[in-house]
Amino acid sequence: MDYYLIIYFLAGVLQDFLLTLNWRFIAKDKTWPAAAFSFLTTVVSLLVLYNILTKLDSQRSIIAILFYALGIATGTVLAMKTKIGFKK
Repeated sequence: MDYYLIIYFLAGVLQDFLLTLNWRFIAKDKTWPAAAFSFLTTVVSLLVLYNILTKLDSQRSIIAILFYALGIATGTVLAMKTKIGFKK
Protein backbone atom coordinates (compact mmCIF):
# COMPACT_ATOMS: atom_id res chain seq x y z
CA MET A 1 0.00 0.00 0.00
CA ASP A 2 1.24 3.46 -0.83
CA TYR A 3 2.12 5.49 2.23
CA TYR A 4 0.79 8.69 0.67
CA LEU A 5 -2.79 7.41 0.92
CA ILE A 6 -2.40 6.93 4.67
CA ILE A 7 -0.92 10.42 4.99
CA TYR A 8 -3.84 11.98 3.07
CA PHE A 9 -6.33 10.02 5.18
CA LEU A 10 -4.69 11.22 8.41
CA ALA A 11 -4.51 14.79 7.10
CA GLY A 12 -8.25 14.60 6.35
CA VAL A 13 -8.94 13.37 9.88
CA LEU A 14 -6.86 16.21 11.32
CA GLN A 15 -8.47 18.83 9.08
CA ASP A 16 -12.05 17.98 9.91
CA PHE A 17 -11.31 17.41 13.58
CA LEU A 18 -9.93 20.95 13.70
CA LEU A 19 -12.84 22.30 11.65
CA THR A 20 -15.48 20.72 13.86
CA LEU A 21 -13.77 22.09 16.97
CA ASN A 22 -13.64 25.47 15.26
CA TRP A 23 -17.41 25.41 14.78
CA ARG A 24 -17.88 24.46 18.42
CA PHE A 25 -15.81 27.43 19.56
CA ILE A 26 -17.75 29.72 17.20
CA ALA A 27 -21.03 28.45 18.67
CA LYS A 28 -19.75 29.19 22.18
CA ASP A 29 -18.52 32.71 21.21
CA LYS A 30 -14.90 31.83 21.98
CA THR A 31 -13.21 34.17 19.52
CA TRP A 32 -9.51 33.39 19.94
CA PRO A 33 -9.76 29.59 19.92
CA ALA A 34 -12.11 29.82 16.91
CA ALA A 35 -9.63 32.02 15.05
CA ALA A 36 -6.72 29.70 15.86
CA PHE A 37 -8.60 26.59 14.72
CA SER A 38 -9.76 28.40 11.57
CA PHE A 39 -6.15 29.23 10.72
CA LEU A 40 -4.95 25.67 11.35
CA THR A 41 -7.80 24.17 9.33
CA THR A 42 -7.04 26.39 6.37
CA VAL A 43 -3.32 25.61 6.45
CA VAL A 44 -3.87 21.84 6.59
CA SER A 45 -6.49 21.80 3.83
CA LEU A 46 -4.56 24.00 1.42
CA LEU A 47 -1.28 22.15 1.97
CA VAL A 48 -2.93 18.82 1.25
CA LEU A 49 -4.79 20.04 -1.82
CA TYR A 50 -1.68 21.76 -3.17
CA ASN A 51 0.28 18.55 -2.67
CA ILE A 52 -2.36 16.40 -4.38
CA LEU A 53 -2.61 18.75 -7.35
CA THR A 54 1.11 19.30 -7.90
CA LYS A 55 2.80 16.07 -6.86
CA LEU A 56 0.53 13.28 -8.08
CA ASP A 57 -0.49 12.13 -11.53
CA SER A 58 -4.16 12.09 -12.53
CA GLN A 59 -4.73 8.43 -11.61
CA ARG A 60 -3.26 8.69 -8.12
CA SER A 61 -4.83 12.12 -7.50
CA ILE A 62 -8.38 10.72 -7.70
CA ILE A 63 -7.55 7.95 -5.23
CA ALA A 64 -5.77 10.42 -2.93
CA ILE A 65 -8.81 12.73 -2.97
CA LEU A 66 -11.06 9.81 -2.03
CA PHE A 67 -8.80 8.84 0.89
CA TYR A 68 -8.64 12.49 1.95
CA ALA A 69 -12.45 12.71 1.89
CA LEU A 70 -12.71 9.48 3.90
CA GLY A 71 -10.34 10.99 6.45
CA ILE A 72 -12.48 14.13 6.61
CA ALA A 73 -15.58 12.04 7.33
CA THR A 74 -13.69 10.15 10.04
CA GLY A 75 -12.49 13.43 11.54
CA THR A 76 -16.06 14.64 11.82
CA VAL A 77 -17.11 11.50 13.69
CA LEU A 78 -14.13 11.73 16.07
CA ALA A 79 -14.68 15.43 16.77
CA MET A 80 -18.38 14.89 17.40
CA LYS A 81 -17.58 12.16 19.91
CA THR A 82 -15.10 14.25 21.90
CA LYS A 83 -16.06 16.85 24.47
CA ILE A 84 -13.33 19.38 23.63
CA GLY A 85 -14.76 22.89 23.69
CA PHE A 86 -17.64 22.00 26.01
CA LYS A 87 -17.89 22.46 29.74
CA LYS A 88 -18.75 19.34 31.65
